[in-house]
Amino acid sequence: MKRMSLTAALLSSAAFALAVSLTAIPARADGYEVTKLVPGSAFHGVHGLGIDSSGRLFAGSVAGAALYEVDRAAGTAKVAVPIPQGMADDIAFAPDGTMAWTAFLTGDIYARKGDGPIRKLASGLPGINSLAYRKDGRLYATQVFLGDALYEIDATGEKPPRKIMEKMGGLNGFEFGADDHLYGPLWFKGQVVKVDVDKAELSVVADGFKVPAAVNFDSKGQLWVVDTATGELVRVDPKSGAKTTVTTLKPSLDNLAIDKNDHIFVSNMADNGIQEVDPATGSIKQVIIGKLADPGGLAVISEGGKDTLHVADVFAYRSVDGASGEVTEHARMHAAGTTLEYPMSATAKGDHVVLSSWFTGTVQVIDRKSGKTLEMIHGLKAPYDAVRLDDGSLLVNELGTGSLVRLSGEHGKDRKVIAADLKGPVGLVVTDADTAYLTEAFTGQVLRVKLSNGEKTVVAKDLKMPEGLAVASDGTLIVAEVGAKRIVAIDPKDGKLTEIAGNLPIGLEAAPGLPPTNLPTGVAVGANGTIYMTSDIENAIYKITKK
Repeated sequence: MKRMSLTAALLSSAAFALAVSLTAIPARADGYEVTKLVPGSAFHGVHGLGIDSSGRLFAGSVAGAALYEVDRAAGTAKVAVPIPQGMADDIAFAPDGTMAWTAFLTGDIYARKGDGPIRKLASGLPGINSLAYRKDGRLYATQVFLGDALYEIDATGEKPPRKIMEKMGGLNGFEFGADDHLYGPLWFKGQVVKVDVDKAELSVVADGFKVPAAVNFDSKGQLWVVDTATGELVRVDPKSGAKTTVTTLKPSLDNLAIDKNDHIFVSNMADNGIQEVDPATGSIKQVIIGKLADPGGLAVISEGGKDTLHVADVFAYRSVDGASGEVTEHARMHAAGTTLEYPMSATAKGDHVVLSSWFTGTVQVIDRKSGKTLEMIHGLKAPYDAVRLDDGSLLVNELGTGSLVRLSGEHGKDRKVIAADLKGPVGLVVTDADTAYLTEAFTGQVLRVKLSNGEKTVVAKDLKMPEGLAVASDGTLIVAEVGAKRIVAIDPKDGKLTEIAGNLPIGLEAAPGLPPTNLPTGVAVGANGTIYMTSDIENAIYKITKK
């Protein structure tokens, strides 16, 4: 998350990219069929939940930068507040019905009463995460992950935020109790605490959680806690601290909300879903769910005539059967005992899958058969794609430095810049011991790079935001040209471009605070020539085959 300092430079480069236009009409390939392999889902990661006085359920998404209204009966969702102001990590309702929400990446807090105008209550608070109203209408919010502080927010938006306390340990999804104290979880300390916001005093209510993410009170004054690492929904006596586990859901939980009938709604980032729990019986009803969370890059392994896709799904690492579309989960974010850091791109070769996350600056190498993490390299500057070479070293597109970098040695400590001055390096493939191809999203180019001396050659230009890159068995380059919403084939010898499929659901508008490439559209090619593509708009996977 601290990589957000790159945003200004990335957006500046993007302005140039968006001005690029095609200078020639490409050839168009006939005889291709586009079909959906894995269906989409409503959100782009689901986080904060809130229920208004009439019982309407609202859900927030950071990456999707939208706030949704969820139809609990139909299991559907519609956008209530769109991008850019809709980014919501948490949602709260004032006594007068005003809805407020936090824009985590931009550091803004917004509010709207009914269908009235949206007002910005505060800004300049990166990592602003959780918020809650007191009974008298005063509003409080915390920074988590990109900060660690509790503030009182002027509900009129006229006065600046007032800092109450800091360095608490990640005071996340919270609520005021009947005693007018603020109750919430400390994400980094495994505790549930209460805070006297007037005296700036904190005391522990309950301990022994793995990673508590959010709390809420029911009508009886009982405190409910979700643990994102274990998936447990726990009832806590706020006076004694006694804990009772009522049910266990899948990990990667984010938030909860309780309606007037004391039914509990829990959001799950990895499932892109919301579940309803009956607190009396612990029974669970799935309100809405997705097969994928937020798919970005993907890779394919072809064995025995079968394609298996490996998907960087942001909140999970999953594989997909290329024929049936069946999804298998290998790991999900925040689950106890799991090593995963918001994967956004994926490559695969032999027994190894490489996941990279520009958001956390990490590259992870996984043994695809055992699922064991073989290497986790931190401290990179927005790695957008990474390939494991035959000697075990890693070739990385580092967008934050505009470099193609080779990592070797223990934990990638030895770094060698192969090529510099790249403008938005995103997709990356290696075709032989001395040749790599990459997409430059911000200049609209595909480059060939000699690994021995860093020599760069423009293979194709005048593309609109090229991102995902793959190579077919005959050496043809397959590119997701996101700005033109199409998949194209490029002959690496002469740069001849052929459109394979157009009018595709790719090119989701990037959320404020994220680079314009955001979650890269992934492409992969199976041994028989089938092309696979992720849809960032639908959270789906498509396959493109010859008729």
